[in-house]
Amino acid sequence: MRPADTLRERARQESRRADIAVQTGASPMPQRRPTLPQIVSLFSGAGGLDLGFKKAGYKIAVALDAADAAIRTHRKNFPRTKAEVADLIQLQPQGVVEYVQAAIPKGERIAVIGGPPCQGFSRANTGSQADDPRNKLPKLYLDIVCALQKLYTVEFIVFENVLGIRDKKHARIYKELLDGIAALGFDVTEKELCATDFGVPQSRRRIVLSGMRQGQGYSSVKPRKRKGLGTVREAIDGLKPPTFFKHGLQPKDIPVHPNHWTMQPRSPRFDDPDSGNAEGRSFRRLAWDSESPTIAFGHREIHIHPCGRRRLSIYEAMLLQGFPEDFVLEGNLTEQVQQISNAVPPPLARSVASAVTRALDGR
Repeated sequence: MRPADTLRERARQESRRADIAVQTGASPMPQRRPTLPQIVSLFSGAGGLDLGFKKAGYKIAVALDAADAAIRTHRKNFPRTKAEVADLIQLQPQGVVEYVQAAIPKGERIAVIGGPPCQGFSRANTGSQADDPRNKLPKLYLDIVCALQKLYTVEFIVFENVLGIRDKKHARIYKELLDGIAALGFDVTEKELCATDFGVPQSRRRIVLSGMRQGQGYSSVKPRKRKGLGTVREAIDGLKPPTFFKHGLQPKDIPVHPNHWTMQPRSPRFDDPDSGNAEGRSFRRLAWDSESPTIAFGHREIHIHPCGRRRLSIYEAMLLQGFPEDFVLEGNLTEQVQQISNAVPPPLARSVASAVTRALDGR
């Protein structure tokens, strides 16, 4: 067995042991914990954040996203969740409430998680403006939580976004977000988290805001770092070459994994990958023995495999995001690129979810 295979197997075993602990109710706490609140996922995408909460023992009851391919992915991997294609801007809070009511009886304990599209706040978007229409989505998120509080007990919320949301030009929006969470009756914990601290071989930093219902004796949310894969080699070395895209290609025709495909390497640069003739961001080549830079791909800007001869496959990008090997993305190549780029790394999400559970226990 290759060293990378051994490390991946160790990571899988650790995950399985944690899953068994959740399924059997194993806990260092002697008292019986009340049933965990059901999750309502807003701007769910493919479900990276949701998967982390599911692995931590939560039921994902409702998932809403505007992208059809993302919801098809969600339904495939979360068959017991009511996942619906829904543009939350058009739907507005009352429309979201109607979806939730169809899945969860009035009066139940719930929680709301999600990360609104971040392009308006992203530092990669050098032309971003404070008045970008997408920057109104945090307020919409809070308005939805407010509407749900009228029918349900919202025990906690989790809001994820890029570091740029705290930049000076977005300071007003960010302050309004923090003040808005507190005004809804939540104690706020603000964390800057990096995926590499949670067993994900990727230097991806994000802001995670957690709000716990006030007056319940809940503690603050403190995610614990966890060991896992640390380099590109540990995550993807030893995989067979991917299938190159061609019209009519079907998932069943792709070996190893339905998402193990990538674009044809047409650029002359691939013929001499060590020439040093860089052509910008779209030729960012990964190093075997380092973590990957942020998986956030634009049009034709998928990172280059360490061999230098091709771009990463979607499946390789998924592994570098910390997705499990049995997770499958739906949609065409562009839709899959968007889903994996927008996803929260599941191991990071799981650590956040576990921290929330400890906070619910007052630990």
